[in-house]
Amino acid sequence: MLEKMIEILKKNPRKIVFPEGTDPRILEAAARLKKEGFLTPVLIGAQDAVKAAAAKAGQDITGIEIVDIAAFPDFEKMVATMVELRHGKMDEAACRASLQKSNYFGTMYVKMGYADALLGGATYSTADTVRPALQLVKCKPGHKIVTSCFLLHRPDGKGGSEMYAMGDCAINIDPNEDELVEVAQGTAETARTFGMEPKVAFLSYSTKGSGKGDSVDKMRSAAEKLIAQHPDYDVDGELQFDSAVAPAVASLKAPGSKVAGKANVFIFPDINAGNIGYKIAQRLGGFEAVGPIMAGLNAPINDLSRGCNAEEVYKMAVITAALK
Repeated sequence: MLEKMIEILKKNPRKIVFPEGTDPRILEAAARLKKEGFLTPVLIGAQDAVKAAAAKAGQDITGIEIVDIAAFPDFEKMVATMVELRHGKMDEAACRASLQKSNYFGTMYVKMGYADALLGGATYSTADTVRPALQLVKCKPGHKIVTSCFLLHRPDGKGGSEMYAMGDCAINIDPNEDELVEVAQGTAETARTFGMEPKVAFLSYSTKGSGKGDSVDKMRSAAEKLIAQHPDYDVDGELQFDSAVAPAVASLKAPGSKVAGKANVFIFPDINAGNIGYKIAQRLGGFEAVGPIMAGLNAPINDLSRGCNAEEVYKMAVITAALK
């Protein structure tokens, strides 16, 4: 999966900024990226503190750019730009105070074109990564929300791999019909980036009216709206998970469906179902889960799990930069 992304980055040099420049996991991943040379890492933090943290972690960060907020030459320009972006919502003092924090500073660093992408969340919460992105980078035209998905993959035993996309498992708590359409769009677009041809299943405890309830209606209506907006996608719903993935079940419960029995993009009714679903696949199914991968923003910005390791930071850095 990563090989395709790395080839993209070799042909299109990009720079990714890490707001948490003293974190040992970030330093290990950044050192590896610098050594491999296909992606340029930038670390935010005080020079002495970053270098001391790298020495303590045993990481060689020679040649990696370190951006110290206190010494950044364009800081006043950054403040003025943020005041303009937050006009009427944050005054100069509030913007200046926010930019002392590396999550806001890093987001503005991307917004102003100093870097192409940002990867945060090793110590910041998801909200502290997403909020500055929404306020400063903002959503793409046609998008009202930021969505997320996880990619799950494992060897198929035949020299290849199985790959699926699941959304939204990390950001939108209880999306309505229109928000589910955006979740599905973002998840399908991400799947296509990774070479998948999306077959989108809107999941439920019901298949084609076998159950009743508001959440069933929500999933069915969202599927219908996505079909109307994107006739180029293969979409169906509402579908139970077994109907979505098992051909034998699909032939009984959803005969004639282009998606049932062969879905590879799964849209959950809420964050509870999504988060539980991907973790079951990860922990019991032997899948590697990569994400959350965000969609809908004007620049590639992603959030790490605070329990991540350096390998996960490395992989998410490659994926994030390749999404631009």
